[in-house]
Amino acid sequence: MHPSASPLICKTNIGGSGCSLAAAALLFSLSLGLPLSVATCPSSCLCASDIVSCSGHYLSALPSDIPSYATRLDLSHNVLTVLPVDWSAQTLGRLVALVLRRNDISNIESNAFAATPRLLHLDLSSNRLAVLNSSVFAGLKELKELLLFGNQITQIDPGAFSDLHSLQRLYLSGNRLVAFPLGLYWEPEGPRNLSFLDVSYNRLSKVPVQSLLSLTQHGDIYVHGNPLVCDCALLALLQFWMWKQYRPLVDVRGEYPCRGDSGPGSGCSQLAASDMTLEVQTYQTEPAKWLRVLCPGLTSAPPTSPVVFWVTPRTVVNSSTNDPNSHLVVFPNGTLEIQSALMEDSGVYACVTARRYKRDPGDFLEVRVTVGNVSAANGLARRSSAEHFNTAFTTLASCVVSIILVLLYLYLTPCRCRDTRSGASRGCGGRAIALCSDPREVESGHRQPNGKRVAFLEPQEEDCNIGVPKTPAMDFVHVTTEGILKNVRRAEGQAPSDPAHVA
Repeated sequence: MHPSASPLICKTNIGGSGCSLAAAALLFSLSLGLPLSVATCPSSCLCASDIVSCSGHYLSALPSDIPSYATRLDLSHNVLTVLPVDWSAQTLGRLVALVLRRNDISNIESNAFAATPRLLHLDLSSNRLAVLNSSVFAGLKELKELLLFGNQITQIDPGAFSDLHSLQRLYLSGNRLVAFPLGLYWEPEGPRNLSFLDVSYNRLSKVPVQSLLSLTQHGDIYVHGNPLVCDCALLALLQFWMWKQYRPLVDVRGEYPCRGDSGPGSGCSQLAASDMTLEVQTYQTEPAKWLRVLCPGLTSAPPTSPVVFWVTPRTVVNSSTNDPNSHLVVFPNGTLEIQSALMEDSGVYACVTARRYKRDPGDFLEVRVTVGNVSAANGLARRSSAEHFNTAFTTLASCVVSIILVLLYLYLTPCRCRDTRSGASRGCGGRAIALCSDPREVESGHRQPNGKRVAFLEPQEEDCNIGVPKTPAMDFVHVTTEGILKNVRRAEGQAPSDPAHVA
């Protein structure tokens, strides 16, 4: 029964009055100013603002009258078995989150999500999905998070994640996958910015080590809880992740058991070097030259197992599958040869291989390669360093000189006391009169080193350089008044003793 524009009838009983849930939702929608034509809510659902919840009602079919204003639709904890293509009678252009977890969905028809083109979050966890066909998620070009954990997925067809250009987080934990879904990364129509992948607790026995060394530089990949066979390649990967403090390994380090005969104590141990602390190494060469880079921590003797990976700035190569078209070659003893070096080859190179002992986090398993004009680069570096030093020294010297000049101006400005025959003081327009000594000492011819005394007067409007006779701003005799002398003597701890000088 759908609410309409007719008056709502509430039944009254002894316990009070009560209205239907749908009627209450309609009243709430009307209070928000929504039109009656879009304010409908399915009878088995609860609508609050733009959230529609139909959870826990044992629905076997999806309601077809979902309001178009909904932004979040919760259909979890029901008994749905299929998601048909026409499950919604209208396009839900505002829907961004669709929750279908805890159902019995085993079949998703093609283009089933055509009605939700703006979906950002899709939760299909804890259902009965077994196969993801090539068009299962068609149309979800804006989807960012997809939850598929807790299903029974054994097969992922090529192109299953096509159109998911914006997908960033994918949860595939707790399924029955036997092969790593590498197509997620190399399919042209697949996700372009996938930064999180969880394939833990599946049935993987092997993982593409070389691909993971490249992919894990740009995101988190969880592969714990699988029955992985720890051969030399996987052991090298796990040791390298631990040395790099790779979060998906550090968080669940106890969930990577070795299953098989290979391990740290088997043939992989022949790859290990001495227990010396490894320091950073730098290699330099010029363009078009050949350069050999030694793997840190390996012995010079060729090992029996040829599993040595080099993570370069642009790709990952190993000693067992060298590409004849590549100018990077890895020898069985772990040495990397760069043939006809290019400027783009400059960067940090990491040598990944199994070692018989745990590496210290302070060890450097990476080397730095610089391709360029070595002599010119060294000269440029020295010249640049000298220029930086000269600039810094000049700036510091300028600051010191400026401070000294300011101090000289403030504290060491010379006193100029010029007396005319009439006894008047001649300064620069009378702006300042410096009493260089006590007037009585000047008259008596005796001076004591008791410091300068400066009296500041208001500036006058006349210019100093005009040769017109001016009236003195203050007569020298009148400056030495009793008040000034008393203040001076009081500051020196003396009393004025000669009354002849007191006006």
